[in-house]
Amino acid sequence: MSDLIGFKEMCARFDVTPRTLRYYEYIELLSPQKEGRARYYGAREVARMTLILRGRRFGFGLEDIRQWLLLYDKKGTLEQYQAWVVMADRQLQALETQVAELQHTIADLRALRDETAASLPT
Repeated sequence: MSDLIGFKEMCARFDVTPRTLRYYEYIELLSPQKEGRARYYGAREVARMTLILRGRRFGFGLEDIRQWLLLYDKKGTLEQYQAWVVMADRQLQALETQVAELQHTIADLRALRDETAASLPT
């Protein structure tokens, strides 16, 4: 068990709450080894947690991440990578749309702010 880490260490390593870690187990993103009430995480679970958190940072939903991780178990690396490219393309488009919307909102706010500032007595 020397290569396994415990529940608290897993939370600390990934800076997640115990509730988050338990939830990821509940929705079957993670499957730690259990001994009584204790949970132990091996290299597979550490790698999966890294991918989960990276996916969340990129804006993917947990169900998308779960389905993507399941592909590896069911069909292997090649199909998982192919699915990843499709998912990444879709998310990149969504993020680019958000950026464009934010740039438009910033320009509108800046124009209104400048118009208001210009109307103030000097």
